[in-house]
Amino acid sequence: MAWFKKQKTAETEPPKRSKLSEGMWLKCNHCREIIYRKEVERNNKVCPKCDYHFPISVLERIALLADLGTFKEWDAELGPQDPLSFQDTKSYKDRVKAHQEKTGRKDAMVIGEGKMNGRRVVFCVFDFSFMGGSMGSVVGEKICRAIDRALETKLPVILVTTSGGARMQEGILSLMQMAKTSAAVAKLGEAKLPFICLLADPTFGGVTASVAMLGDVIIAEPKALIGFAGPRVIEQTIKQQLPDQFQRAEFLLEHGMIDMIVERKQLKETLSTLVAHF
Repeated sequence: MAWFKKQKTAETEPPKRSKLSEGMWLKCNHCREIIYRKEVERNNKVCPKCDYHFPISVLERIALLADLGTFKEWDAELGPQDPLSFQDTKSYKDRVKAHQEKTGRKDAMVIGEGKMNGRRVVFCVFDFSFMGGSMGSVVGEKICRAIDRALETKLPVILVTTSGGARMQEGILSLMQMAKTSAAVAKLGEAKLPFICLLADPTFGGVTASVAMLGDVIIAEPKALIGFAGPRVIEQTIKQQLPDQFQRAEFLLEHGMIDMIVERKQLKETLSTLVAHF
């Protein structure tokens, strides 16, 4: 007979962890800190720790710059063709269709007219969510159409860039847009109409090498990555280590590639003041 009997106790379940809804926290692309998503959204999608400006959508960008209810989009129906019948892991047609369904837009550029503090302005805004904001035939054509209308109505043009560069699936036709848009911007210069560029994170490749750097005034958001080739490609090519913060907006301002860095909350007032001076 056992002297001691182990008393059976009801098994207690381990306390359940409270489940946080997905997407409640996010990691900053610059300082790598974990931050509360709602805090970022309340701060115009700017990191409260390091002031990094997170990418925002086309609609958010237009709402930020244009007076409420004044923006009217042009040529929204313009969509790309597949001149090369291009195919990698997926056909170009299928890739375009997938992005059209995802974004609800035909391509990576939104153009139109709106008012900014009461002044009429032509906007051209890249959509990075559509194939990385890559510049193909439609993007180039839309920028040129927007400039043509600005010339007719004597209005200033504001270009907002966020792009990975030229769209490889359209080959030489994509690269042609660099010259095409540059020629259109030259017409604005001849007509003495202001062309202001706002470079958001990221702006790279053929877009940086052409239309993005042709503004009468070139503005960047804080800590935006701006360049032609990526830093790893440059390091492998020149066999040298690049400086800290290379290709960040602050580095480019220090070296004279851009004119000013403006925080998101001050963008509308700054752009409106520039347009008024012009």
